[in-house]
Amino acid sequence: MTTNHNHYLDLAFQLAKKNLGKTGLNPTVGSLVVKNNTVISSAVTSINGRPHSEFNALNKVKNISGATLYTTLEPCTHIGKTPPCVNIILKKKIKNVYYAFEDPDIRTFKKAKKFLASRGINAKLIKTKKHKNFYKSYLINKKLEIPYISAKIAMSKDYLTINKNKKWITNDKSRKIVHLLRSEHDSIMSTSKSINLDNSLLNCRIEGLNYYKPDLFIIDLNLKLKKKLLLNKILKKRKTYLITKKSNNKKTIFYKKLGYKIILINSLENKQDLFLLYAKIYKLGYSRIFVEAGLNFLNTLLRNKIIKDLYIFISGKKLGKNGKNNGSLKYFKKFLKKKITINLNDDKLYKKEF
Repeated sequence: MTTNHNHYLDLAFQLAKKNLGKTGLNPTVGSLVVKNNTVISSAVTSINGRPHSEFNALNKVKNISGATLYTTLEPCTHIGKTPPCVNIILKKKIKNVYYAFEDPDIRTFKKAKKFLASRGINAKLIKTKKHKNFYKSYLINKKLEIPYISAKIAMSKDYLTINKNKKWITNDKSRKIVHLLRSEHDSIMSTSKSINLDNSLLNCRIEGLNYYKPDLFIIDLNLKLKKKLLLNKILKKRKTYLITKKSNNKKTIFYKKLGYKIILINSLENKQDLFLLYAKIYKLGYSRIFVEAGLNFLNTLLRNKIIKDLYIFISGKKLGKNGKNNGSLKYFKKFLKKKITINLNDDKLYKKEF
């Protein structure tokens, strides 16, 4: 029982986070309907982006005249593939609407408050410091029309990124966090070199996620992806894209028959090439990419300022002669400052935001 706006918005953000990375090019939004200081309905944006959370929350209940709507993002005012959310707000006779962010989509930006006020509904923006970065990825999507790029790397206590004897460097708790991070993205990007080395599936193997499989993009400029991989057995159940040079067009027939979707590019040597590739991926409907690759590709992304969130997992154990690096760590060591407080036993997790 409370009238604290930040309390209700905090609950709404918790709902929104549930579908982070699962709503396509639409942002994930959380909404609460409150009447007499009681939450009577709540919802999140549906998987793939529709219906929106406001519609889901308001459509659940009847006779809510005079209720208050809390939502993490300004309700849409434009007609898209579905009617605008302000329509159902009017229909349900909502009295107050409080939201934490203005929608950067120019079709709605700063229009909801004016529209609702003209219909006698009190609408107000309430900014929250606690969740100030929640729509960081959505803002990048709208501003640059490319996906938001996050990445991770694991290394030993003595800063080695390849374990010669085992597949993993960090412990089970760290790997579970990686699976959780995967689940907050609609796609994963790797390279043929990394996948060939690990024979990895890159899915989410933790309880509650039901082996959620973000779609996969594989950089393979010279078509060196092995033809016998665990990944090849599930291509019919998961969209997997192979990114290669246009000069390899004829050689892609085999991979197409296996079930790979092919993206042809001229080169991947500089920032412009990377932006062109990510713009293509954005047009396919992807808004958040999680990069899991080796040092060389990660260094390329860092050098060209493509990565926005970088997660660095440090094992509590040294590898010594059992480990090695295939690239430079000069970009990574200087990022070991902001440690995330989380119980990973002997492992540590650092996050760098750009």
